Amino acid sequence: MTRIRVLLVDDDPLVRAGLSFMLGGADDIEIVGEAADGAEVTALVDRTHPDVVLMDIRMPSVDGLTATETLRRRDDAPQVVVLTTFHADDQVLRALRAGAAGFVLKDTPPAEIVAAVRRVAAGDPVLSPAVTRQLMAHAAGDPGPGDTRRSRARDRVAALNDREREVAVAVGRGLANAEIAAELYMSVATVKTHVSRILAKLDLNNRVQIALLAHDAGLLEETDTP
Repeated sequence: MTRIRVLLVDDDPLVRAGLSFMLGGADDIEIVGEAADGAEVTALVDRTHPDVVLMDIRMPSVDGLTATETLRRRDDAPQVVVLTTFHADDQVLRALRAGAAGFVLKDTPPAEIVAAVRRVAAGDPVLSPAVTRQLMAHAAGDPGPGDTRRSRARDRVAALNDREREVAVAVGRGLANAEIAAELYMSVATVKTHVSRILAKLDLNNRVQIALLAHDAGLLEETDTP
């Protein structure tokens, strides 16, 4: 059995100890290292080669957002799951834009954190459609992406064909694959193919980034227009 290699990054030693205890009890997970600050992450990743990094957002020197952005620029980037005390805030959104695969709350039951690590390691999304909708609602409450970000987002989505654009909008609305399939009259397998093509075309890491890009480009607003 190939074990999932996990790196823990949190400035609170009690949090690290708790995570190490709950994850270390799983037969298929191995804790390969711990860090108390984002400044330590790059060297630890080079040394331990983790599959998944559990990353706290708020740390004293280099925060988890900066560390995530640095990691996700690597060719051999591990998957990053953000640890947070908040369901949806600006820092979570920034981490997801940077390529984090999802986030878990620090008070999440141990079994769910273990399941999240397994899903991420398998390449599956951590965020449920309901959480994606919550994040999009939070993003919609922002003052706006700004002219530069909106223009850049529109340029990127212009690479999509009409069907891919429809799927991207549906992902942005927080619909699950089965719901997209029913709404757009296609099979679930076809939806998955479109999602994979969108990720490849736009150089994105996960469907949450698709949703955020659709939001930034104003595609969700267009669907709300009578």
